Amino acid sequence: MQSQKQFQKQPPISLTIAGSDSGGGAGIQADIKAMSATGSFACSVITAVTAQNTQGVSAIHSIPTDIVEAQLESVFSDMPIEAVKIGMLSDANTITMIARVLKKYQPNNIVLDPVMVATSGDVLLQSEAVNALVSDLIPLANLITPNLYEAQVLLNKEVTILAKTSAELEVSCKQVLQMGAKGVLLKGGHMNTPESTDVWATPDTCLHFSSDRISTKNTHGTGCTLSSAIASYLAQGFDMAEAIKKAKDYITQALYFAQNYQLGQGNGPVEHFYRLKQAKCCL
Repeated sequence: MQSQKQFQKQPPISLTIAGSDSGGGAGIQADIKAMSATGSFACSVITAVTAQNTQGVSAIHSIPTDIVEAQLESVFSDMPIEAVKIGMLSDANTITMIARVLKKYQPNNIVLDPVMVATSGDVLLQSEAVNALVSDLIPLANLITPNLYEAQVLLNKEVTILAKTSAELEVSCKQVLQMGAKGVLLKGGHMNTPESTDVWATPDTCLHFSSDRISTKNTHGTGCTLSSAIASYLAQGFDMAEAIKKAKDYITQALYFAQNYQLGQGNGPVEHFYRLKQAKCCL
């Protein structure tokens, strides 16, 4: 039997700064699920409320900047945050404020998922907000995790010429790296290849992380889940390469176990708690 002292041990704490998804598949809900499922305690700061389901987003309400700041101060002033994941941000003022608060508290790990483009291809951030993201937040990040469409916005390139092979993905990844982040994980989920390959680059390193591509329409929240899992593993003390590898394995399995789900009429979410369900099956 475990001792009371063991139960009192403080868990690693991760923080997600993102928008809420009423459908529960992406955003703050996916982040909390992923962080919890991968072993850290999840705190949250909500930047926007969306009316959203498996078929898309019908409305967005941005949280006032002073309320977002109050949430940040409340969490940082009380809890030792080991890693921060940043997702959907609403406007330039909020982005600048978040950067200022992060500089004040200096968390050890910052993972930025630049949510700028919807699955439909629509740009979610106006140019002023994108500029603030590039100038204020990207230089603070230990890792940014754009997909091909988001890299397109950052690099001002067409996706069709951005990457068709893993080698081309690596070139684009290194180009994004030049924008100032300490590391870039360029995701190849939108590529038409047998394997799903993501490329991680730093000024000194370039590694490829590949897995079998899961054929499923239930992909809602994959980017949120991957970046949150990376932050969760960083909070637990894993180095960046190991955190990415473990998170890549996690999202691949979460996609696999969700491939036959029917949760809504559109693109459903991944199975964040597949490990728990596997454990129950073994009892």
